[in-house]
Amino acid sequence: MLETLLQAGQVLLLMDGMDEILNQDITTVLREIRKLSDVYHKNRFVVTCRTAAQKLGLRGFTDVEIAPFTQVQINTFAQQWFVVLSRTTDPSGQDQSAQFLQKLDLPENWQLRQLVGTPLFLHLACWVFHGQGKFPTKRSEFYKQGLDLLLGQWDEAKGVERDQVYREFRLSQKLKLLSQIATILFEQGQYFFEKRVIAQHIEDYIQHLPDASTDAEELQLVSEAVLKAIESHHGLLTERARGIFSFSYLAFQEYLTARNIVASHNLQALEQALGRLVNHITDPHWREIFLLTAAMLRSADSLVQLMKQKIDALVAKDPYLQEFLLWASEKSQPIPAATKNATVGAFYLTSTPTPHIGVDFPLGCILDEKSFRDVTWDNLPHNQCHRSTPRLCPCSSLWQSTQQHFGEGSQGWLAQITATRPAATPELDQNQERFQAWPAYPPATWVELHKTGTHNYGRMHHHWEFSPEQQHTLQRYYAANQLLLDCLHSNCEVTPAIRQHIEATLFLPQIHLEAEEWQ
Repeated sequence: MLETLLQAGQVLLLMDGMDEILNQDITTVLREIRKLSDVYHKNRFVVTCRTAAQKLGLRGFTDVEIAPFTQVQINTFAQQWFVVLSRTTDPSGQDQSAQFLQKLDLPENWQLRQLVGTPLFLHLACWVFHGQGKFPTKRSEFYKQGLDLLLGQWDEAKGVERDQVYREFRLSQKLKLLSQIATILFEQGQYFFEKRVIAQHIEDYIQHLPDASTDAEELQLVSEAVLKAIESHHGLLTERARGIFSFSYLAFQEYLTARNIVASHNLQALEQALGRLVNHITDPHWREIFLLTAAMLRSADSLVQLMKQKIDALVAKDPYLQEFLLWASEKSQPIPAATKNATVGAFYLTSTPTPHIGVDFPLGCILDEKSFRDVTWDNLPHNQCHRSTPRLCPCSSLWQSTQQHFGEGSQGWLAQITATRPAATPELDQNQERFQAWPAYPPATWVELHKTGTHNYGRMHHHWEFSPEQQHTLQRYYAANQLLLDCLHSNCEVTPAIRQHIEATLFLPQIHLEAEEWQ
């Protein structure tokens, strides 16, 4: 029957969670999908993953992005939610929905706004706001309160009675159990797991509880009952296929994994947990774990210091990469003292075309947006361009063309670093027609044009040749520094001295780092 339907082109095949496949398996999986879609090309295939998590490169497929709730849809949902909760159409529900939307739009709640485009998280945001009249300042705190609601108050609010076994678990026990499961499976790279595997983890937890049964068969029955309760009560674990489970949202597994690290029972255990965490600093799957852990720690000093040590070790043993970092560091010396040397280091690291490390410029903007923009501009001496129409060369037209081709709402580095300085280019208005004719390249093309222009017309004067292994190392080195800065510039607790020291020693070669340590 299935073969007949496939041959007739009557099948819609949906494949979800490509971002949850292990790195060593992704090539094989993509090859099999391509083979299947080629053989049964009359059918429709949809392959999905988290936004921007994978560059799937599937031949014959069209890349689309699922849009989150629009602002209109968020407004409609919130208005109806508060009205339904109040069980009336009187002004109280409407007033609270108006307050919810007003506070959601405040600048300090920008992180929460990134989440509420998803129906479940918008629902939890409404619930949290209804109980407190405000929002948590940290995303990790929002996850905590959301899980407290799902695990503790969901059934109470609905007046639902549950099975006795799981109902006897306290909220702290539920969180500890789920955190242990999330951590063990995340460390193994497991996003989907067999029923017997997760039941065994539940059994291991239960047998250490006071008054737990020692009978193996009874423990197995209890663990399976708990698993069924977790799935049916609040949907944190869900059966994706027969006997195959996963967390319903990866964000919950990530939060619970971070929570398990932070909840270490003593200082020594915490240091060991943080040491294990930084071993994953170059693994993009662990990015959210780092950000959440940094936000949840009472003091993130130890974590960011361990991250910095691990990052520096990535390039410490390669003499050629050390020479590259030394060159970038020396290039920053003539820069005025008002500009951070690390900002200039970020510019040279990302502007050198030879490494092909495939990065943009957000790191420099995070360090010091104005200084980075100035450094970028100053290193593009427009009057030295020898083209017949110098004002249309990549190294200058990039600035003027950005807003024209990408609009006022342009996001990312391009919108941040392409603010034209009118005093430096008084003749731009005279060439407006020529600028309007400039090709509407996609942002990735502008990145490459800018790198080429910087190299050709800037003050580089050095050609670097890196092996594939060195290019890969530089990629990981840059991404890890980006993660470190993202942690520092989140609302985590880091002492000013530690923060300043880390920013001052970014991108330094080993010889300069050792000198800093002596000082």
